[in-house]
Amino acid sequence: MPTLEQAKAFFANDRYATEATGIVIEEARQGYARCRLDLDARHRNAVGGVMGGVMFTMADFVFAISTNFEVPSTVTTVANISFLSAAKGDTLYGESRLIKDGRSTCVYEVSITDNTGAVIALVTMHGMHLQK
Repeated sequence: MPTLEQAKAFFANDRYATEATGIVIEEARQGYARCRLDLDARHRNAVGGVMGGVMFTMADFVFAISTNFEVPSTVTTVANISFLSAAKGDTLYGESRLIKDGRSTCVYEVSITDNTGAVIALVTMHGMHLQK
């Protein structure tokens, strides 16, 4: 099984999530991931709120880590995001939970929270295993 450092090195190639957005992997294993994002001005929309795309990028990245930690071969097929609250803190956390892992497809729930404890968004992600 890969280590956290190996996962960080592999997913560093996801430059949009890691470099442009600034998401940091805190924990990773097959079926689970937790990431952190320290918010700054680049994450804000015209009225000062956190862009919805920031939450979606975090959810997609957390899903990718969860499903591709040991065997990189799963892609997102469907994603449904529900925005529940505006982020009030200065840090976001994304955390995945495996719901179902089948032979060719999988389903995860990803929660996006902030450092005040508020649930900002819930995302249901479906994936297809290209190899298994």
